[in-house]
Amino acid sequence: MDPFAFHNILILLGVAVVLVALFRYLHLPQILAYLFAGILVGPYGLGWIPDTQETRYLAEFGLVFLMFTIGLEFSLPKLMAMKSIVIGLGGAQVLISCLAFGAVAWWMGVPIEGAIVIGGILALSSTAIVMKLLTEQLEQTSRHGRHAFGVLLFQDLVVVPFLILIPALGGDAEGSVLAALGWALFKSVAVLVVIFPLGRWLLRPLLHEVATARQREFFMLTVLLVTLVAAWLTHQAGLSLALGAFLAGMMLGETEYRHQVESDILPFRDILLGLFFVTVGMMLNLDVVRQWWPWVLASVAAILVFKTVLIMGLGKFFNMETGVALRTGLVLSQGGEFGFALLLQAREHRVLDGDAAQIVLAAVVLSMLAAPLIVRYNGRLAKLMVPHYTRVRESNLDVIRAEAGETQGHVIICGYGRSGQNIAWMLEQEGIPSLALDLDPVRVRDARDAGKSVVYGDATRHEVLEAAGLRRAKALVISFNDVASTLKILESTRHMRPDMAVIVRTMDDADLDRLKAAGATEVVPESLEGSLMMGSHLLLLLGVPVSRIVRHVRNVRGDRYRMLRGFFHGEDVFEGKGPDAYRERFHSVTLPPGAHAVGKLLADLHLDKANIVVSAVRRGGIHGPQPAPDTKLAAGDVLVLFGTPESLEEAEKILLEG
Repeated sequence: MDPFAFHNILILLGVAVVLVALFRYLHLPQILAYLFAGILVGPYGLGWIPDTQETRYLAEFGLVFLMFTIGLEFSLPKLMAMKSIVIGLGGAQVLISCLAFGAVAWWMGVPIEGAIVIGGILALSSTAIVMKLLTEQLEQTSRHGRHAFGVLLFQDLVVVPFLILIPALGGDAEGSVLAALGWALFKSVAVLVVIFPLGRWLLRPLLHEVATARQREFFMLTVLLVTLVAAWLTHQAGLSLALGAFLAGMMLGETEYRHQVESDILPFRDILLGLFFVTVGMMLNLDVVRQWWPWVLASVAAILVFKTVLIMGLGKFFNMETGVALRTGLVLSQGGEFGFALLLQAREHRVLDGDAAQIVLAAVVLSMLAAPLIVRYNGRLAKLMVPHYTRVRESNLDVIRAEAGETQGHVIICGYGRSGQNIAWMLEQEGIPSLALDLDPVRVRDARDAGKSVVYGDATRHEVLEAAGLRRAKALVISFNDVASTLKILESTRHMRPDMAVIVRTMDDADLDRLKAAGATEVVPESLEGSLMMGSHLLLLLGVPVSRIVRHVRNVRGDRYRMLRGFFHGEDVFEGKGPDAYRERFHSVTLPPGAHAVGKLLADLHLDKANIVVSAVRRGGIHGPQPAPDTKLAAGDVLVLFGTPESLEEAEKILLEG
């Protein structure tokens, strides 16, 4: 490898790592860190890395995987379920934004081809930033969160027609733009006719054969090959590489291997997308931005204000409340990462270049920089700009207060899904009153029509819990599996009612201790309860007396599931889980003849100080559970330990070395 090229890679990675760490500390999106890394080291910044064809290839490769993941996540049922928002609101927003921004660019002297692309670029918002921030703020399931998601879904899909359009606009086809577009659409249809039947005919049996080999690397290589072959085919047809990758993602998304593909491709996608955003930052010419800074700032203001007002107006047309429509507009007001994808394609095909491209690029970057503040404070901004929005929210609280009435000793159920409905039915059988809070308006409507005590309300808001009669209630149940929301509810509940019994549902034991520490009276981990019930039924079928089965179940629950909370993980330690998942686990240690613990009593080793439980000892083929403290250890004993990885490491040193 050329030493200079290797030097460039080291600089790029070093600056990117430092800036990503800094932006994480400042709670800013990672995309912005990559953009600033490119601006800093690029030819228009410090000039450490030149703008070469190789860096553009990296950007193109990152774009391929960006579109692949969009294709993989494409869901026609999801699209149809939200068609009024996705197609109606999203389609209207994109169309009007394209026409408005494109018309202004054309009026300012940009050629018609470039004006069309500018309209498309500025119509898009940032899926990555908006969904990340809404999720962190627990607003992804709110009304404005759901509407924003629907619009973003349409925006992601509308990138595909632009990927077909841009090569036609900047291509070598003679004649009008309309003729070029018609030719591009014809080629696209031809490619679809070839790729989709081949994909449906070959892909599923191919992946089945590859999956039966049970070799992860082989499966990943096959997915990469399929993606790049599809990209190559569309490129050979005179279309973009990214379009082929999108089609490959769609085909793979229809197979039963979708989730495996998603998990395998994730590391490659994130790294390549990081490089893509770095190369986008390298495109920004700071001298041009300084020269045209009034236009840049005017463009940023136009993007933020126009898109907010437009989406708010369209939201009102689609029967949204004014405050909800405004909040939807605020969170979607910025430019987005797919705008960079279109800009990169436009530059590649010489549709948009020069000062106009630099002004658009700078405006999108600055609008994305403003996005975290706007999204974070969208509720406060809505209250300031629409004073009656607070009264509308208060009216919803009035509905909850009216439903709660003066009921005493009732149970508040947070979440009216399957678990919540089952709990409500059991309480009803015993004549215990309950009130359920849920954020699914269709579910709430249907349940209320059926005479159930359910109201629309966000249980993470303390005023909603208070309106539901928390101070008079006897117990509270959190029936959904969302740790962040659960912690917020627990905080509000413990502040108002420290004495209240709170039952929390979770999937497994990963957050059991954390939820208990936050104030949950009881935490019910579904996976552990499920295995406990399966084991109970199995013992019953094997003829074990019911009294002994009940004793086993009581002991496990009385010990806070400790005996079930660890398992031997093998190679899939954190597969599909966060870094703190399943912290406590089992681990076996064999005592060789010279081990420190040989000949000593279990109590003398003080393993409890290392937060370790010795759950069993196997000696000479005999397995003895829960050894007594006065158990004397011998060479060849196998101790089964239970604890966190750090505690297990410390305990192993004590046993072997002292």
